[in-house]
Parts: sequence; C-alpha cells; structure tokens
Amino acid sequence: MAAAPVRQRSGPGGPRAQLPPCYYEGYLEKRGPKEKASRRLWTCLCGNSLYFFNNAKDTHYVEKLDLSGFVSLKDDCSRDRNLEAARLILRMKDGETKLTAPNLESRELWKGFLYSVVDLNVPSCLTLLPGQLQMLKEVVDKERSRRRTRTPTRAPPSPLSVPLVGEIPPCFRPVSRTEAEVLLERHPDCGNMLLRPGRDGCSLAVTTRQDLNGSVFRHYRVTQRDQGGYVIDVENPIPCATLHEVIDALVEKTAGTLQPFLLEEPYEENITYVSANDENGERILHTAPTSPLPKAPALPPKQGFSPLSRSPAPDRRILTSPVPASPTNPMRRLILSPSPLAQTLNEELKMKLEKRRASQE
Repeated sequence: MAAAPVRQRSGPGGPRAQLPPCYYEGYLEKRGPKEKASRRLWTCLCGNSLYFFNNAKDTHYVEKLDLSGFVSLKDDCSRDRNLEAARLILRMKDGETKLTAPNLESRELWKGFLYSVVDLNVPSCLTLLPGQLQMLKEVVDKERSRRRTRTPTRAPPSPLSVPLVGEIPPCFRPVSRTEAEVLLERHPDCGNMLLRPGRDGCSLAVTTRQDLNGSVFRHYRVTQRDQGGYVIDVENPIPCATLHEVIDALVEKTAGTLQPFLLEEPYEENITYVSANDENGERILHTAPTSPLPKAPALPPKQGFSPLSRSPAPDRRILTSPVPASPTNPMRRLILSPSPLAQTLNEELKMKLEKRRASQE
C-alpha cells in the first residue's frame, strides 16, 4: 500500500482523534538508532511529528518522532532486497533513523512533506508535479496557522535585557540553547561557535560544537562587568573589553579549533514571477530571461576623420610682382630668387629667341 494524501480519520474516541492534523500517511519501513531490524509501520505526518502505527486501522500509535530536532534528510543509495524500494536517512539530534519507502516516487513525496513541515517552505530541490507542489503549499499554510494558534509547550527564551557594549560580532544569533545546537550541527561547514543570549536574559553564552565520535556541545557563560567589558566565566575568568575580544580569545585559546559561525543566507540566482494562464487561469511560476538587454548600435566613425589629426597647412605660395623693386615704391613685395632649373630654362629660351631674330634679319 503506497503513501497517500491525507484522509482525516475519526477513530471511535481513540488517541488518534486527538493528534495534530495529518498531512501525509503511508507505509514505511523504519529502523531507529538503537534498533537492529526494520519494522513496517503505518506512518502519519501529523503536525511537526511522525506517528507510527502497526497498521492503517490502529488508533493507538506505537512510536512518535518529534521533528523539532531535525538535522538533515538525505537519500540512502544502498541496495535493498526489494529493487523498487527507496531508502532515506533522517538525521536527528539524537541519532539517525533509516526509512524505506515503497518506490522512488513515494520517497520524493515523503521528502517534500517533511521539508515543508520542518522549514515551513515548499522545497525547490525536488522533482514534483505542479499538483504535488500545490499540496505542499497548502501543508505549509496549515502548519504555520497551527503553530500560531497552538498553546506554547515551553516558555520562549528570555530576551536580552542588558544593552550590549560595542559592535556585535557576526556570529551572534538570537536563538536558544537547543536551537544553537541544531544550527551548529546542521551547518558544520559554517563554523562551530556562536554567541547567543543567555537563559536569564542578563548574560550571554557561547555555544560550541566539536566532533568526537558524535557531536560534543559546550556552553560558556559571558557576563557583562560593572566597570565595562565582559568576562568569560570559566575556572580562570578571562576578561575581555568587547564581544569581539570574547570570540578572539576562544579562538586563540583553542589554537584556531573553534571558529565563528557565519551562515551565508542563500539568494536567488534568477528573477522569477507568478502569472495566470490565459486559457485555464492556473497560476504558474516563470523565470525571467537572463539575456542582457540589447544595446543601441554605435555610429561608425566618419571616413577619413580622426579626432587627433590636424588639417594640413595651407599651401602658401609667394607670387612675384611684375613691378620692379624700388626703394621708393611703397608696395614693394618680396620676390623669390628663381631656382637653378628655372634659370637654365630661361637662358635656353633667350638663346632661341636671339637666333630666331638673327635669322629673320
């Protein structure tokens, strides 16, 4: 029997009727961190928890897995005796739970519903149909509404009532002790030490995570001194002038083993928008084109024109005056001396004229 969308069941007054709303259900094989063999159980995703029943008709669940300690979810590519089965590894704060779905499609749907409930967002990394994505969106809306209206089971962490001195380090996170542990375990590549508010609201705390056959968490109190500055409350207190020095001191004391937690928030790589289909009215998510806008073509340079070139100098010719030069002539002009070639031609012409005159006489 494959996993199926929700059909709310109303048992005859059993505990199942008192569970949070069921978003998805179906058979899964489950093996917890302390179990040696898998069991085939009817699994219901109700609210932010997985409830396991011996079969689909039972009203009393046999196990419950709270997803508030969720760390990661990944595919298990190891082979199963059932070739169509698809495995999952659900990693929680207290260990790993191995789940096996009947087929790849069922596994993809379980991943979609689990991510939607944990992150309160429809996952974009899965291969799902538009109708399935719409189901996940409805689950996200229902779970957000349920969390807003439910009675809190524990008191929220006290806000920090003491004004901080100096600039706040980028590894500061306004989270509780448990949330800090989950953050550090879920993002080990982003650092292993963060600064957060203390439980009493009057101090700060540093939470660290290291790996020693599993996660090892440590919490250090940081109090503000009356005379200014801060102190790390350990056996030999470490005074620091600013919160940046608190972080630097822990990095230095551990020879760089502890590093500030810097989580880079993801940003979209493409511009997307939602529009309605003109034919059926269905709203679809579109990706805007990524090609750059066309630029106006540049005008070609004028032929033979160079902005740096200069116009040639005008041809300055000096004409000879037919009037002989005379010191009494006020319009005296400068006469260039003839060139040798011109002088030779003049002489030859003069000789020919003289010969012609002599022959005529």
